[in-house]
Amino acid sequence: MMIRKILIGLLSSSFLQAVAWGFNSAGVSRRHRHGTTSLSMGLVSTVNRIRDSVLSKDRSREELTVGIAGFYDRSSKLWEDVWGEHMHHGYYDPPDRTDHQQAQIDLIDEVLNWAEVVSPPTSVVDVGCGIGGSSRHIARKYGCSTSGITLSPYQAKRANELALEQGLKEKCTFQVANALEMPFDDNTFDLAWSLESGEHMPDKKVFVNELFRVIKPGGRVIIVTWCHRDLISDQQESSLKPKELRLLRRINRAYYLPEWCSRQDYIDLFEKEHNCKDVKVDDWSGFIAPFWKAVIKSSLNFRSIVGLLRSGFSTQRGAYAMLLMLQGFQMGLIKFALITATKPE
Repeated sequence: MMIRKILIGLLSSSFLQAVAWGFNSAGVSRRHRHGTTSLSMGLVSTVNRIRDSVLSKDRSREELTVGIAGFYDRSSKLWEDVWGEHMHHGYYDPPDRTDHQQAQIDLIDEVLNWAEVVSPPTSVVDVGCGIGGSSRHIARKYGCSTSGITLSPYQAKRANELALEQGLKEKCTFQVANALEMPFDDNTFDLAWSLESGEHMPDKKVFVNELFRVIKPGGRVIIVTWCHRDLISDQQESSLKPKELRLLRRINRAYYLPEWCSRQDYIDLFEKEHNCKDVKVDDWSGFIAPFWKAVIKSSLNFRSIVGLLRSGFSTQRGAYAMLLMLQGFQMGLIKFALITATKPE
């Protein structure tokens, strides 16, 4: 309860900052010829922003693309300062482990083992690469080359800086690109790796199509992503419950997410759209369960709080949404899904 109060307080302060920004920017503009118009526009923009957040309004595809880039431009440095170069969940087995950064590295290795990546790939595409932690780890593990893409200019720049610092400049490259329109030729890579980026994709069919397009026949696709629970077929369930949908919409506003899908939706795309015969799916919600509590706890020290206050409204709102994610996992609504298959020869 105390954690919730602190994060709500931070979020409330960000609303006040947004309102103050509207007044201050308008106040400066009033000294100019179009002051009245600027005042009105500033106030309307601020009020609309607050209204859309409170009502959990859905965003357009263009708004999502711009919003995702901006969100990670603003929040990635804070995350790296607190948690390091890996911007994803950790693998908690045993569940009481406290070496959180190693748990994040272990998640990568455990997923690769689960997906039965036996033959070392020579080329890997990392779709939604963050600041490149997974790419660099995989490059060191297999001696392969990796190409990472992200919507965030900050992340691409930082990922290339870290590759240079770690002596991997020749192995790992990163660029700004859209996962729904990847700038790669057909049949380029041995492995398509997407670790916690699929939830950002507004068109899951196009996303999966692109993954299969850029890998070679016989190559492997691995998606690790947030999904909602599968619908209960024997109860003829056609949609999630209203309470569940409301929670997901609140999370969507914070993390710039489109509509969610289920694991079964991915299975259908793999099997029906790409004729995959070896689809493997799992739910690792239990293995990553301690992660969100650890992240929330890590945010409650002086350094993190100062960084959060400086980071702006969207990052602060994302911090509060950690509590919503935790709630979603605890009620069985949100699943940490793994999906893999090879591209038919």
